[in-house]
Amino acid sequence: MARAKVAFLQMDPVVGDLRGNSGKIVAAARDAKDSGACVLLTPELSICGYPPEDWAARGEFLDACGKELEAMAAELHPLGDIAVLVGAPVRQDDRVYNGAALLRGGRVEAVYCKHHLPEYSVFDEPRFFAEGRKPLVFTAGGVRFGVEICEDCWYADTSEQSKRSGAEVILALNASPFYAGKASERLEAVRRCVSRSSGLPVVYVNTVAGQDEFVFDGGSFVLDGEGALRARLPEFREAVGWAEFSDGGTFLSSSGDSGALGSDASVYEALVLAVRDYVGKNRFPGAIVGLSGGVDSALTLCIAVDALGAERVRAVMMPTEYTASISLEDAEQLARALGVRYDVIPIGGIFGEYLGLLKPYFEDRPWDATEENLQARIRGMVLMALSNKSGSIVLTTGNKSEGAVGYSTLYGDLAGGFAVIRDVLKTRVYRLCRHRNEISNVIPERILTRAPSAELRPGQKDEDSLPPYPVLDRIIECYVERGMTPSEIEREGGMNPETVRRIISAMHRAEYKRRQSPVGPRVSPLGFGRDWRYPITGKTVI
Repeated sequence: MARAKVAFLQMDPVVGDLRGNSGKIVAAARDAKDSGACVLLTPELSICGYPPEDWAARGEFLDACGKELEAMAAELHPLGDIAVLVGAPVRQDDRVYNGAALLRGGRVEAVYCKHHLPEYSVFDEPRFFAEGRKPLVFTAGGVRFGVEICEDCWYADTSEQSKRSGAEVILALNASPFYAGKASERLEAVRRCVSRSSGLPVVYVNTVAGQDEFVFDGGSFVLDGEGALRARLPEFREAVGWAEFSDGGTFLSSSGDSGALGSDASVYEALVLAVRDYVGKNRFPGAIVGLSGGVDSALTLCIAVDALGAERVRAVMMPTEYTASISLEDAEQLARALGVRYDVIPIGGIFGEYLGLLKPYFEDRPWDATEENLQARIRGMVLMALSNKSGSIVLTTGNKSEGAVGYSTLYGDLAGGFAVIRDVLKTRVYRLCRHRNEISNVIPERILTRAPSAELRPGQKDEDSLPPYPVLDRIIECYVERGMTPSEIEREGGMNPETVRRIISAMHRAEYKRRQSPVGPRVSPLGFGRDWRYPITGKTVI
């Protein structure tokens, strides 16, 4: 009886680091060979990282990827007949494809080209790649393996083509981005494909990485010919799994099931990975967070510490006369609990000097958002000065609810390098804080129970300017993430029509601010950024 062991590498590549990425693959191939595997499967575009974006349109980049594949094949030659599948951009017949290169025997033995290019995705693949047409089936350990890339294994026609070509097991290379609930959707989509393609088992390997706006959560898995889950790797960290098959593709055994995280736990881990990879891959020595004593900065600081370690994180409190004493107390308690460096830099004097400087030019107009924004901009200036001097990146603390309606200050609280919770609604911010406190109780309870306030004027509360956050978040979720019309939102939620239309108008008016805010990780089905493409200039049609 044939017995073929497949190892699958859930890896965190660096975009453009061809040598580093190939080094990880070669090391994993050696371990796989030692464990008795005859196949090593790696993620989509694993040699160059995903998404390469416009690098995929440059000839020198494609040439470098091709040369690295050849070099890797030569480096793998001493390992004998182990088959290593490497995701790579490939050029054939003057076209560029999203490909999977089969390396064996010291050479590139064959190449599979992705068939189904998504019309809309995190990476506009049809802009760079042509669609493949031919299946790739190869034999290793007496079992015939078919190769598919990401969306290919969502469609029955590709798997059926592989089966007609003699495949007994499908090997699927993926770079499937995370959002809350995506892991279960992905599993069910592949399970449906297994059913439609007459029962071919699937070994599905996914990238795990933070890459600018995107987080790739891993969670690679194995389904047998009945669609039953036989193995699953952990989410949000690198790992290697394995599965064994006999002739005919019969499932024999595999590594275990690491389980799946709950919704809030998965979002929290996604944000931690996003910060770790953004700071690490861009070689920042650490991070700076402006603390306010509020819930958003508390969550951001916790994520930063969990991603980088307390020794690489600095918290800065910048009070004025409007900062409540309990905000100072709670911020210090949080910083001490997390073990970070904590500095208090009062800005009241600077604020007063600015007011004196500008008084002749304000022409005795009453206090308004101008003075409030001035405080935020002074804080932004202080944080960016500390960033320039230390080299550490400023992590901004604004959430999706505020960003949606422009409840933020350009060059103030939007000043920074990475917007950690940019795609997290305020109601989820509270849930994530509760989740973090279940790990270790570091966020003071008062931060989670007091009314949210920017503390830019006496007695200020967020709800002076905004609807209650549960109402606001429901409107944002329905309009942005679900694409509902104002009338549909009013009917489904029983909401005030005037409130719905006011919030939607504010969302579109705030587009110019969002275009100038830092990049941040997407953790919802649709976030502001690449997913949201409305003009800045124009009239809102509602």
